Amino acid sequence: MGKVLGIIGGGQLGMMLTEAAKKFSDEISQVIVLDPTKDCPASKVGAKQIVADFKDKNAIVELASKCDILTYEIESGDSDVLRSIESKVSINPSPDTLKKIQDKLTQKKFLSENGLPVSDFTEISSLKDLNEKVEKFGFPCLLKTRRDAYDGRGNFKINSADEICKAFQLFEGRAMMLEKFVDFRMEVSVIAARNTLGKIATYPLVENIHEDNILKITIAPARVSASIAQKAEEVAKKTMEVLQGAGVFGIEMFVTKDDKILINEIAPRVHNSGHHTLQSSKTSQFEQHLRAILGLELGSTELLYNTVMYNILGPKNFKGRFKPIKIEPDEDVFLKMYKKNESKPNRKMGHINIIDSKNTGDVEALLNKIKSIKKSIHFIPV
Repeated sequence: MGKVLGIIGGGQLGMMLTEAAKKFSDEISQVIVLDPTKDCPASKVGAKQIVADFKDKNAIVELASKCDILTYEIESGDSDVLRSIESKVSINPSPDTLKKIQDKLTQKKFLSENGLPVSDFTEISSLKDLNEKVEKFGFPCLLKTRRDAYDGRGNFKINSADEICKAFQLFEGRAMMLEKFVDFRMEVSVIAARNTLGKIATYPLVENIHEDNILKITIAPARVSASIAQKAEEVAKKTMEVLQGAGVFGIEMFVTKDDKILINEIAPRVHNSGHHTLQSSKTSQFEQHLRAILGLELGSTELLYNTVMYNILGPKNFKGRFKPIKIEPDEDVFLKMYKKNESKPNRKMGHINIIDSKNTGDVEALLNKIKSIKKSIHFIPV
């Protein structure tokens, strides 16, 4: 009998982990997810579901009692509860690592203390404190909530003195931190894996293009020099060495205008910028994550094809149920919808991978193809 895999979170990442688990029929007999949305995406591809909040202590304990291995597709799980049940179930990445990453200030301190490159940052305790530290950092700078923020939520870019009070009031009552603004040349990321045996593997550096703080396009590999790609890989490997536990991590970075690498944030899970691996690579990030937490040998991270990934987001002027998305058939175009019942503005509904199957190296052609395809994507009410 294979092991029962538990996942905190049953959204699109949990769905694709559940699909990948089918390749491991000897190792994984069942997948159970904990998610507050009834009929979540993972439940539609074979996972059993516990319907409850990600932080619900009783639900986390119930999930742990039903599985042999526990992992997560979202950082919102209660790390203290997870730590309390570590002796009863194998949990990866480790609850200690999750706890460090959940708090952005703790994460930045941890990285800095381990000699990893990050931008200047500081804790904010009051409006007076914010005024004093903004003066030190200069404009622009970023005020951030320390917890429960992603896709740009919980960030406020302060451009002038008259925005300081507004920024503070927006996050009042929540723990905050201030970061020096990085005038970056490019946003990039490395998908990295570490298995329970301590072996580390990294995928090639990718380039990320955001709109409204949400990832829109990933280009694999990143359009950078070999030396920058090597620097980023070295930073990613060192990051994995100091973090505890096994699994796939998404390590988001900036390439500065003087070609330095700075870590922006770390996700202790499979990552949106790794979706290209489903078609571009010998081993997808989802299969790799399972290999890592099962204690198997890590798969090859070789990039077989240059690939562009395009996120399909819910349109800003539509909310509700919709007819299936259709695009013109093309052997180099792969549409992946996330089986969500309703579209909402800026909700991640699916993605498209376009591969360069002939290895022409023409990234612009892939980007132009995306422009053409996205014009045909329509959310039509049921």
